[in-house]
Amino acid sequence: MNQTGRKTIKGGKVTAPMSVKASKGVKVVGAKHEPTHDEIAVRSYELFLGRGGEGGHHEEDWLRAESELRLI
Repeated sequence: MNQTGRKTIKGGKVTAPMSVKASKGVKVVGAKHEPTHDEIAVRSYELFLGRGGEGGHHEEDWLRAESELRLI
């Protein structure tokens, strides 16, 4: 992140930078990632394999994968 402006300390108080700009390749806190179908499918399959290939949890795996990927 590039910061413009300056932090100043005045009378024991700290002022924040005037603005913050996102740079390429830098994760911005609070930004949401909308995963693609393929990303969800891959992560869901990894969860399936992590359980030893036990079936019957495909919806749970899909929703968990979707949720995990949105946090990235």
